[in-house]
Amino acid sequence: QVQLVESGGGLVQPGGSLRLSCAASGSAISIYTMHWYRQAPGKQRELVADITTAANTNYAASVKGRFTISRDNAKNTVYLQMNTLKPEDTAVYYCKADRVSAIGRSYDYWGRGTQVTVSS
Repeated sequence: QVQLVESGGGLVQPGGSLRLSCAASGSAISIYTMHWYRQAPGKQRELVADITTAANTNYAASVKGRFTISRDNAKNTVYLQMNTLKPEDTAVYYCKADRVSAIGRSYDYWGRGTQVTVSS
């Protein structure tokens, strides 16, 4: 079992920055691919970024060049640095951990989310 707790959300003006953190407990995240998702009101949850166990990263086109995902396995924490924020980045941001075991069993865990609001 992995428990994930997001933090760092808040209200920021357009063009501003925030850094989200996802602190894990119960298991080491080093064996998990970690993801950030977001869900805006009335919209489906969408993938923002992910980082593999080898630290390979992937970004949604809408955030590429503005957001950076990183992981610190020693601190059991994943981060999402968000720069040049836009009103359309307003959403609840969720952290997810997943892996597939050697025998093919899938494991995935979600945090409860942190609200990010970009508004003047």
